[in-house]
Amino acid sequence: MSALYMIVGTLVALGVLVTFHEFGHFWVARRCGVKVLRFSVGFGTPLLRWHDRKGTEFVIAAIPLGGYVKMLDEREGEVPAHQLDQSFNRKTVGQRIAIVAAGPIANFMLAMVFFWVLAMMGSQQVRPVIGAVESGSLAAQAGLVAGQEIVAIDGEATTGWSGVNLQLVRRLGETGSIQVLVREPGSSSEASHQLVLKDWLKGADEPDPITSLGIRPWRPELPAVLAEFDSKGPAQAAGLKSGDKLLAMNDQPIGDWQQVVDWVRVRPGARVVLRVEREGAVVDIPVTLAVRGEGKAATGYLGAGVKGVDWPPAMVREVSFGPIAAIGEGARRTWTMSVLTLDSLKKMLFGELSVKNLSGPITIAKVAGASAQSGVADFLNFLAYLSISLGVLNLLPIPVLDGGHLLFYLIEWVRGRPLSDRVQGWGMQIGISLVVGVMLLALVNDLGRL
Repeated sequence: MSALYMIVGTLVALGVLVTFHEFGHFWVARRCGVKVLRFSVGFGTPLLRWHDRKGTEFVIAAIPLGGYVKMLDEREGEVPAHQLDQSFNRKTVGQRIAIVAAGPIANFMLAMVFFWVLAMMGSQQVRPVIGAVESGSLAAQAGLVAGQEIVAIDGEATTGWSGVNLQLVRRLGETGSIQVLVREPGSSSEASHQLVLKDWLKGADEPDPITSLGIRPWRPELPAVLAEFDSKGPAQAAGLKSGDKLLAMNDQPIGDWQQVVDWVRVRPGARVVLRVEREGAVVDIPVTLAVRGEGKAATGYLGAGVKGVDWPPAMVREVSFGPIAAIGEGARRTWTMSVLTLDSLKKMLFGELSVKNLSGPITIAKVAGASAQSGVADFLNFLAYLSISLGVLNLLPIPVLDGGHLLFYLIEWVRGRPLSDRVQGWGMQIGISLVVGVMLLALVNDLGRL
């Protein structure tokens, strides 16, 4: 079933985002008087095609990994004299800039719509209350303690842990300080704390901002009673059963499930002895933990889970917006994620963020399937993030991308004449090499995660 969600989720995601991107080019081209010859969603063999009254051919093709809008252009073939005024290359620089920029802009507008819908739907968020602070950690040095609620980070309000994580992600690889505003436990008074950073998590393959600060979010206590298993995991292979209560690991007593998670995570590949209570009897079961990830990012994996418990109502808040307020929230989230995406690319370029954080088609497909299976809200959220990524990447000043064409047209606007065909050809060759290189790197990262 998960494979079906992955396939359908990926096809829907790519279909929606590519269609809107290309529709942006198409709509503005028509408004500028350019004749559009073909509007294709996908590449390769056409599966479905039709024509409209203006002669444009609409195609849905077999390979759903992109799309294109083909316009009348003298550089790509002979144009009849009576259609020269409809040729793309005959339009003003301003019109050509508008047509090229319309695709990425359509992606940003689509993300705003998704975030607008999500803001009106509302969400349940766990209040960002600190459960524990590790001794000697950055959080402890800053004076943070258990029971405090994180109200804002660097002046940005945080209504839940996702907001806290987002604000921290923006500071990865940096040197400086983070301003954390907290509400003291049992009161309305607030206090500001400063966390000092130095090349914070610079180059980390899989950064975990909250944990790295030494903060453990508050959670209701989970009894270490097993309820779920990975059919291919070490727990099931060792003979552990649903209902087993974990008492100790290598003779170390167990308090709750979080202790088990923390203990297992730092012991990839280790052989451990689990003491369990089963139907009134106590037995010792040896287990060899699996390994997830590689190198310094490797973590231990047991392949078992416990039954969830209800959160206290006081620890959960509903966050929603009316139709008008949701417009502002949608615009704010779109801007925030656009800046974060661009900043992350800059940090990868300068080595402040590991390039292993770059994801390719396999990861996108997996996340598409997981979000589709999780529900409408998660899938819309995924579509919004992916749409922003598509918009930002297409605006990069790399020839063959929309941003590269915009760069050429801006130079033409400043110089009063276009760059020579030879220079543009060199630019295209460099651009193709860069894009192919990044795609291969992303694919290697995907395979490494598998």
